[in-house]
Order: sequence, then C-alpha cells, then structure tokens
Amino acid sequence: MSNLKIFTKTILVPVVLGGIVGFIISRFMDYNALQKPFLSPPSILFPIMWTIFYILMGVSYGILTKKQLNDQKVSSIYYLQLGINLIWPILFFVFKWRLFSFLWLMLLIVFIIIMIKRFYGKDKVSGLIQIPYLIWSLFASYLNLFIYLLNR
Repeated sequence: MSNLKIFTKTILVPVVLGGIVGFIISRFMDYNALQKPFLSPPSILFPIMWTIFYILMGVSYGILTKKQLNDQKVSSIYYLQLGINLIWPILFFVFKWRLFSFLWLMLLIVFIIIMIKRFYGKDKVSGLIQIPYLIWSLFASYLNLFIYLLNR
C-alpha cells in the first residue's frame, strides 16, 4: 500500500470517528453553562485540539503501519484507547456523569501511557508524537474533576 493510502486511512479513522462523536454530543454541550476551574480554555479550543490529537494519533499509527511494525498488541492498544477516548465525551456531555467521566479519563490515561510505551518500543518518533495527547488528557482530567466538584 502506498504511503498516501496508509496515512489517509490511519488519519481519517480517528478524525472521522471523532467528528461523529462531536456531532452526537453537539446538542448536549453545556460547557459554557458550567462553573469552570482556573485555566479553563474557551470552548472553541476543544474541537481544534482534538482534531490535532486525532491527526497525530493517525500519523503515529501510520508510521508503524508504513514500517510494518504494528502487531496485534500495538493495534489492540491503539484501537482500545481510541474507543475509550471516543466514549468519554458521551459520558461527560450526554449522560452528565461527571465523576464517572473523570474515572473513565483516568482509565484512558493509563491506556495512553501503555500505547506510548508500545509505540516508542517499535519506533521512537511514533511514541513521542503521542506525548502532547497525554499532556492534554492530563489537563482534561483536571478540568473534568474540577467541573464535577464545582457543579455538584
């Protein structure tokens, strides 16, 4: 498969799935109505940042695919963390399960760390590309926890 096809597929999968989830949650969004902690970014930043992170996920996975370095363990952890990631906004915005969403985010962070370790073990760049995603997810956990605490 050509590099263009590989990266098109690996980037489109998380971006399209993220877009579908964004569409599903759009009518349930209440971020602007919530009391938020210090350092809370404006709501417009979230779709921009998540699009960037979904692209980076696809690039990272695409590197492994291109180099034929992804095996069953790598693919499983990648798609598992992506699934956990895509469920979080539904829990947070649709169901309004703020505390459970925080715990779910902790689970996601564990899987992101595992993914980074596995990707890094196969290709250093592929693993390092995921560091901003981990940092953003840690920041999101701060926001999630304090939104829960401030809006009980």
